[in-house]
Amino acid sequence: MNIDYAARRDRIGRALNLGDTLLVAGAGQPVPKPEISDQQLPFIAHQEYYYLAGLADVAGGVVAFDPRDPPSQAWHLFVPDVTEAERVWEGREQKPGEPLGRFPAWLAARPGRPVALLGAPVSGVTPDADRTVEVRAALAHARRVKEPAEIELMQRCAVATTAGYASIQQLLVPGVSERQIQVELETGYFRHGAQKTGYDTIVGIGAQSAVLHGTPSPQRVARDGDFILIDSGAELERYVIDVTRTYVAGRPSGLQRELHQAVLHALLRASDRCRPGAEWKDIHFGAALDLVASLVALGLMRGDPAQLVEREAHMLFFPHGIGHMLGLGVRDAGGLEPGRKKDPRPCLQTLRMDLILRPGYIVTVEPGLYFIPALLNDPARRTKFADCVDWALVDRNLGLGGVRIEDNLLVTEGAPLNLTAAIPKDL
Repeated sequence: MNIDYAARRDRIGRALNLGDTLLVAGAGQPVPKPEISDQQLPFIAHQEYYYLAGLADVAGGVVAFDPRDPPSQAWHLFVPDVTEAERVWEGREQKPGEPLGRFPAWLAARPGRPVALLGAPVSGVTPDADRTVEVRAALAHARRVKEPAEIELMQRCAVATTAGYASIQQLLVPGVSERQIQVELETGYFRHGAQKTGYDTIVGIGAQSAVLHGTPSPQRVARDGDFILIDSGAELERYVIDVTRTYVAGRPSGLQRELHQAVLHALLRASDRCRPGAEWKDIHFGAALDLVASLVALGLMRGDPAQLVEREAHMLFFPHGIGHMLGLGVRDAGGLEPGRKKDPRPCLQTLRMDLILRPGYIVTVEPGLYFIPALLNDPARRTKFADCVDWALVDRNLGLGGVRIEDNLLVTEGAPLNLTAAIPKDL
């Protein structure tokens, strides 16, 4: 199923309530590599431009919309001319649309009109700052409910991602390196239809499994029982899947099993809460409460779980949000429910959205528990939470690493649909 971009633009044009405001969205410009050469970094069109244009490799492209014009003439795709050198050296072909040189005349024919500038900056456009903020928020909200073609793309990404995770199961033994896991995992994606990875693959062995965005290295599993945390997903036509699993190379210890079970329990309960009308903050705090209750049962924390969450003590072991919107990119149209302001509480600064869930939303759910030395060795935190943490037990496990398990949920009219359920979650 292909995305109908003309129908999408028509829908968006009606949803934004622009009034007299012009809409302009820029694809962006290529960035030279920081070296003495004529090479450039891989170009990625701005997400807002791509959502409206559906054109990926169009550096300098512009989408323009005048809500006053008849619907059949309101939208314009201005694209640069492909040069002879680009045809010879890169094999480029001319993209559909009007010549970019016509854009200044289009703009000049509409003097005095406010302009909401989305995407990347566009030469010659002076945006209305307030209207730009308002229209950007409205576009994000209009993008949140996924079209059937978007859902199908993500399901295809999930199939490729599942194949990649299946391909590495036999590698998860002592001696394997983070880089080996990455190579085999991503090869599995490409063999099953992926075009790219949705983001830089994260693989962490042992203590590195507590590094939230760790980069794969030659580091190997040094001993039987090391955690192996993998956070990765396939991409297709800019749509991505975002999955985390935590395994053990060899035989897990009792504490490792308990930590993994605690995170899995929180994941399943949070996932089931992803239903229409649910507040994302409530899902986050519910997961934090479940995780803290498990830590109290394990003896790592002391006290009433609800009071510990109220004190924000959960951030010692669970320092990030429960998840985020997913789709066109790994951070897709998050932010705030229309009319809301950012909640100032410190424990919510890493929560990437404050939304009411609706059918058609796709979200990640990713609880985790970690032994992060930068947090747990901080004297101020040790003083503040001296009464509610068994610090001696923490010290004995500071090199253990962490556990994160993440699935991708499609919110439906009833129970959520887990797009990544086929990827094993056991140790």
